[in-house]
Amino acid sequence: MNKAAGFFILSFLFGLRVLGQAVQRWFPVSFLPSFDAFQGSRLPYSVLLSAQIIIFGGMLAVCRRALSGSLEPNVRRGFAIALVGTIYMTGSILRIVIGLLLPTASHWFRAWIPGFFHLVLAAFVLLLARAYRSP
Repeated sequence: MNKAAGFFILSFLFGLRVLGQAVQRWFPVSFLPSFDAFQGSRLPYSVLLSAQIIIFGGMLAVCRRALSGSLEPNVRRGFAIALVGTIYMTGSILRIVIGLLLPTASHWFRAWIPGFFHLVLAAFVLLLARAYRSP
């Protein structure tokens, strides 16, 4: 798969998550999970939404650079990003595993929508690392 396509797919998925929670906050619909199902932490929604918009903007900037071919190889940067992405992915997987194995785990471990989308973000970071590490 083309790297730009991968970036766009992961960005689209994350954008759907942000949009879904916003819809449930201001214009709830029955076919989406409840607003609380999208919330994985005690972070106020205004702070969470602001952070998500910044993240989504960064993702779109990477998409644009990947599409234009301006993500130039940089092995050192790619290695650093891969290290961060690997730690992030490992933590995201552990979060889900703990939530599955320990029914008494806190809500943060059992919040499936945020847990899944941390996997999406971690995959984006790992794809970015790969883009920097390959010509």
